[in-house]
Amino acid sequence: MSPGRSRRTKPAVRGYGITGWSRAFVSVMEAGADHRRITGARRYFRDRHVDGLQIAHGWVTASVRGSQLDPFDVQLETRTVDPATVIDLLRRTGDADALLELARGEQPPALGDLIAPTEPADVVSDCTCPDDAPRCTHVLAVAFEVAAEIDRRPTTLLTVMGTDLPELLAAAHDGDAQPADVESAPLTVDDPFGDHRLPPPAPSFPTLDALTELDPAMLRQALRATGVAMTEVAEALDDLAIYYDVLTRRQ
Repeated sequence: MSPGRSRRTKPAVRGYGITGWSRAFVSVMEAGADHRRITGARRYFRDRHVDGLQIAHGWVTASVRGSQLDPFDVQLETRTVDPATVIDLLRRTGDADALLELARGEQPPALGDLIAPTEPADVVSDCTCPDDAPRCTHVLAVAFEVAAEIDRRPTTLLTVMGTDLPELLAAAHDGDAQPADVESAPLTVDDPFGDHRLPPPAPSFPTLDALTELDPAMLRQALRATGVAMTEVAEALDDLAIYYDVLTRRQ
């Protein structure tokens, strides 16, 4: 290589849905969307068509460069969570240490189950494009950008759902400051064993996506071994995701 000439490097392959909290968010956003829109959104995400991403308490806004000259504006509005309720439920299930885990950059499942959206109605989306589908390609592309941010910074999910770590810590402190002799209101639940303890919460089973569990480097290597050209690996990954969705009958 001659002096002064820089070597061109290929942009790194982008990913999302790597962590549990991110996958939970994506699962809700993709629910009901068809494969064509999901695949198109993945290409928009990979090619960085989402601009001006802004994440505020309960709100997400961005613009997406689509098939037309002018970009489309996307807005997501979430059903926000109540910090005091979250703290109360964490204490009842013995998971109060989840806040400390979050402060260390972890994604405690117990907290994620209370924070993350669980159904499509928890996130209302709007886009200026002419597509009247509940989740258009541009909305999904923005959702994937949000998921990538959650992978990088778990506290992003808190912001999306209308709270943050300081608010949760403040709610926990307020609960600790209550006088010890103040009796809690009687619980209106059955007490078959007479020990006044709440029954354990029902277990939750996260949706497993086999493709997200695979090592991306090994998956690309396997595709190359089948004869897929290096320049077509990204397209092959999209096609593989579509086939997987069809085989598993995901809607």
